[in-house]
Amino acid sequence: MQNPINHFKQALANKQTQIGFWQGMVGALSAEVCAGAGFDWLLIDGEHSPNDLQTLMHQLHVLTGYPKTTPILRVPHGYGDAGAANIKQYLDLGAQTLLVPMIDTPEQAAHVVSATRYPPEGIRGVAGGRASRWGRIADYAKVANEQICVLVQCESATSLANLEAICAVEGVDGVFIGPSDLAASLGYIGQLQHPEVLRIIDDAISRITKAGKAAGILTADEKLAQHYIDIGTLFVAVGLDSNILLRGTKALVDKFMGGKPTGTASGSGY
Repeated sequence: MQNPINHFKQALANKQTQIGFWQGMVGALSAEVCAGAGFDWLLIDGEHSPNDLQTLMHQLHVLTGYPKTTPILRVPHGYGDAGAANIKQYLDLGAQTLLVPMIDTPEQAAHVVSATRYPPEGIRGVAGGRASRWGRIADYAKVANEQICVLVQCESATSLANLEAICAVEGVDGVFIGPSDLAASLGYIGQLQHPEVLRIIDDAISRITKAGKAAGILTADEKLAQHYIDIGTLFVAVGLDSNILLRGTKALVDKFMGGKPTGTASGSGY
């Protein structure tokens, strides 16, 4: 049995835009519905959702039936000993692409890359399991490194200041802008579309691209998503499962119940 090719990693290297979707509702059924839509990638969130290793594994099982949609797992934390342990367990589930939040320095980015690589290139612990298809990929430990895709999140003023240095870290495939946390760090909490926030995000995308790395972002605003695609952002999440459910149910209430108050449906950039 051969180690699977990471088509998402290949697409980024070939400068091919990849359209994705955010999956935070934990269940395998909702993951299958979202994957069946035909997105290039589906982000399964382990940071801002109640996913654990078992629910992540169940969703990965489902997504094997949709090979055109690459699963990306977001770890809850990526640097230090705890982060390395998170990364090891997520990779052992069979994930080949990870999104790592709150990376502020090139040293943190380098640690993340090291945690995804088997020795001598890194510090990932060697073990059998789902990633090697229970040992059926006989040379897994020798070939796994080349298919791992590392995406780190820029979501603070400190990260912005270190952006070129983070991009220069070997093994970092892409840098994802986290609009919500970035806006908060810049003093604009909850104001994702403040003109200054949008200007800084555009500039960051340009800097990432000029550094030779793939830029990524999430927005539920369709016009803004298209703008990011137009300026060269290579992996763009264009919606969230909870947001679509929120808007859809609110629209039905507004239509059939006379617009009774049900809360506000809004986009998110986390």
